[in-house]
Amino acid sequence: MQRVRCLSDQMRCSSNKPRNPRPLSIMKEKVHILSLGCPKNQVDSEVMAGLLEQKGYLLTGRPDEARIILVNTCAFILPAAEESIEEILRMAEWKKKGRCDKLVVAGCLPQRYGQALAAGIPEVDLFLGTGEVPEIAGLLRRAGKTQRLVAGKPRYLMNAATPRLLMPLARTAYLKIAEGCSNRCSYCIIPSLRGPLRSRPMSDVLKEAERLSAMGIREVVLIAQDTTAYGRDLQGKPALSDLLRRLSSIDGLHWIRVLYAYPAGITEELLRTMAEEKKICRYLDIPVQHIDDDILHAMGRRGRGDTIRGTLQQVRRRVPGTVLRTSLITGFPGETVKKFNALLEFVRETRFENLGVFAYSREEGTKAAALPAQVSERVKGRRRDILMGEQAAISFEINRARIGAVEEVLLEEKSGIPEYPFVGRTRGQAPEIDGVTYVKAGRGKTGDIVLCRITDADTYDLYAEQIGIGHQALGAGLKKK
Repeated sequence: MQRVRCLSDQMRCSSNKPRNPRPLSIMKEKVHILSLGCPKNQVDSEVMAGLLEQKGYLLTGRPDEARIILVNTCAFILPAAEESIEEILRMAEWKKKGRCDKLVVAGCLPQRYGQALAAGIPEVDLFLGTGEVPEIAGLLRRAGKTQRLVAGKPRYLMNAATPRLLMPLARTAYLKIAEGCSNRCSYCIIPSLRGPLRSRPMSDVLKEAERLSAMGIREVVLIAQDTTAYGRDLQGKPALSDLLRRLSSIDGLHWIRVLYAYPAGITEELLRTMAEEKKICRYLDIPVQHIDDDILHAMGRRGRGDTIRGTLQQVRRRVPGTVLRTSLITGFPGETVKKFNALLEFVRETRFENLGVFAYSREEGTKAAALPAQVSERVKGRRRDILMGEQAAISFEINRARIGAVEEVLLEEKSGIPEYPFVGRTRGQAPEIDGVTYVKAGRGKTGDIVLCRITDADTYDLYAEQIGIGHQALGAGLKKK
């Protein structure tokens, strides 16, 4: 199930550009944005919201009162594309029973299936590809008057001057440091949807981070298709470690988190930076995908199984207490029982704190789709379930072992649970993909980082009591009672 987010009219803009007054007729037009898929898509949705707000449109969280509904879609794999189509058709109902008179579909789905969508879903007034984000306002004004599909080559790259709307009480923001990907994994369609790697200049990333900090953002989460590839295409080739050190010097930012770190791109300098800079969360999301050498080669992944094991061991040795998350693929072409059992044993021996498993999706237009020895859907799903069952037991044991530890918790919202009125996250819990921490009442309020003692745990979530305000303990890692 992909993430579904509604961007509301309670958002705040991260741009300091002046807003031009617009005619009253435009000012009254309300837009509802439904964002599907990954955090990278969410940033695109926030940018489109900012651009529309700058032109006088109003954002609403209610599709029934919107004149314009925009669905920002995901098409990474077939199940995500199918879910995107379901959401489009659901939103299309508001053209019949609501105020909607324009339905717009943006993102990866039109970039991949544009012509077929334009022919097959007449309810949609405008389809936009991934590269049309900066043109959203002008294209929206012309929707229904010109072509229904606009999807050129994906070349767009946001910058710090780009307006972007965030939720008003948000204390965490994604920071997209690059767009596109040049890795060319055999199973992945992303390079054709997002284009090649395009890194943002470091000065530009820092400028946006400073603006986010000034808005009250406590945590920035660095994202890209491959964060460890950052800077390879820039003059001087600045590395992710360089960017992290510069980000750590920004006043107001308390947590810095890294997602989507390609295992072959994890360097000694990156680990040294993580160990030395207290603001950087000891957390790494490292998509491994598989451990068998033949499968890794067929996937087009750099490195072998023993290299991956060595990298993970090095992370835990050089940066003690690091929480590791990974993603794995079951049923890739050529995955025999023996190769799957090797993957299962790898999960048991590595004991990732967090793990996601995906059954291989045979995507049209990828090299892997033409490989021999395709695995049946039934076997793929069964193997996925086996891995997830094994991981559930591991996660439960790891979480239970944390009872008694004292950790920082970012209080994000009210929970509605009398005994645990706040819900937040520790440094070891990434937003939206990991579990959360439920916190008993204390002196903190939403948006605070507080010190808590873990009192209970289940497979995914932690339960804690507040024992103090946590700013003085930033970066201290796990502390035992």
